[in-house]
Amino acid sequence: MKKIVLLCTAGMSTSMLVTKIREAAKAEGYDCDVNAYPVADASSTSNDADAILLGPQVRFQEKNLKQLFPDKPIEAIDMMSYGAMDGKKVLAQAKRMIGE
Repeated sequence: MKKIVLLCTAGMSTSMLVTKIREAAKAEGYDCDVNAYPVADASSTSNDADAILLGPQVRFQEKNLKQLFPDKPIEAIDMMSYGAMDGKKVLAQAKRMIGE
């Protein structure tokens, strides 16, 4: 099972997107664990993540997070996909980052 972590300002704004990603994963039969957390909690929530996705509002933290987790794929979620709450597109992004 792959672990996908979404980081945002307070962990709340991505909760609906997490639901959409889970729905897309279920529809595809893709086994993954998807959760959202505040970016301030990254060091305690993302150590075992296979992919770390950043909400557009915290994409400025990408450089810091790449220093904290140099061996993990980290990318900002596309603003259009985020705004549309497009779980299928964000799942596809995470799978690409993982190499699947």
